[in-house]
Amino acid sequence: MAEQQGASAAGSKVQEVAENMQELAGKRKRISPAKAEGVARRYFEAIDARDLDGAVALWAEGGRENVRGQLDVLAPEGVRAFISDMLGAFPDLQMKVVSTTAQEDRCAVHWHLHGTFAGPGSFAGISPTGSVVDLEGCDLLTVKDGLIQANDAFADSMSFAREIGMMPPKDSPAEQRMTGAFNAKTRITDRVMGGDAELVAQGVWVVQGQPGRCNVYLIEEDGRVTLFDAGARTMTRSVATAAAKLGGINRIVLGHGHTDHRGTAPGLGAPVWCHPDEVQDAEGSGGWRYWPEGLVGLPFPQRQLHRLFHRYAWDGGPVEISGTVKEGDEVAGFTVIELPGHAPGQIGLWRESDRLALTSDAFYLIDMWGRDCAAHLPDDLYNYDTEQARASLRKLAAMEPAVAWPGHAGSLSGDVRGELERAAEAP
Repeated sequence: MAEQQGASAAGSKVQEVAENMQELAGKRKRISPAKAEGVARRYFEAIDARDLDGAVALWAEGGRENVRGQLDVLAPEGVRAFISDMLGAFPDLQMKVVSTTAQEDRCAVHWHLHGTFAGPGSFAGISPTGSVVDLEGCDLLTVKDGLIQANDAFADSMSFAREIGMMPPKDSPAEQRMTGAFNAKTRITDRVMGGDAELVAQGVWVVQGQPGRCNVYLIEEDGRVTLFDAGARTMTRSVATAAAKLGGINRIVLGHGHTDHRGTAPGLGAPVWCHPDEVQDAEGSGGWRYWPEGLVGLPFPQRQLHRLFHRYAWDGGPVEISGTVKEGDEVAGFTVIELPGHAPGQIGLWRESDRLALTSDAFYLIDMWGRDCAAHLPDDLYNYDTEQARASLRKLAAMEPAVAWPGHAGSLSGDVRGELERAAEAP
């Protein structure tokens, strides 16, 4: 036993020594800041001298050139093509280093480019204009073993576009007209697709957008918001704006996985949760697996309109589900209630303190054309199980909400229980 322990200790010591030697070897291989700066300066000097071969020779095989917003290529051929295009587009190119800052194996280079966009070659797909270009930018080069392993380049693309005539001059009448037209488009888009968030209860905001007057609820929680339902894809910008003003998004909880309730989720970059029985549809067809093919059964005009809405306005596509919630779970101060029928795993949120219910599509207050009407069940064609939807609406009514907010249009208040019971019993 003692011999085994001794052998084990010796083995550990050998391993420790080997690891230390590897660490020291790595340190010896690491290039100094001065050498990194030297490689960076030689690289820009080669470009300034129009020495294509010399510039490419300073790159390691497989090194990555990433000019943000323009291209992402690998050395040597990708880098060669990029520099060649630049030299071909600017025959009198001057590329000067303004300053450098080096740390370990990286060197940041502040550069100044001057040249005439005379061709004969194009640049970034743009034909030469004869314009004089005068730009500054910054490249962050990583150097190992005396060669460039990576370069993250940041150029002033807006100034380049102005100088070659793609964009109007700064503060010119043309720029002011363009800005005015863009702002007008933004206002129209916001008005049609989704407006500002409206405070509808303590800590609860709603953004409503078209088509279908879809509701997305933003519930304040720990300086941020939890979203309940994700509405239509057309609302993405409005929802993102509203959420940012309230501190950003913690997570998105889907009332169910239909196309018009998962729509903004793919574009918001937040984790998405739903009921376990909705994962299949949220990550998949968005409800189409149990709807009639082509929505056959709807009157012709509505059928055509809804098919267009699903494809081009409502659906943002499948989402990855990060977690699930079920009856009794807590979400941002609300309790999850299961309301299946319209969808197999549809849920609502219930807050006992003010008897507020956020109910997704447990009931509608609009007809199939988007017009206001009395509370009613969703159309059979869109339901997973209509009789189950009736039972869920009775369950919701028995909770006696003071206010019930559905997935579309306005809220139900007053005799909420009576309205919901009548809707549940209607043929």
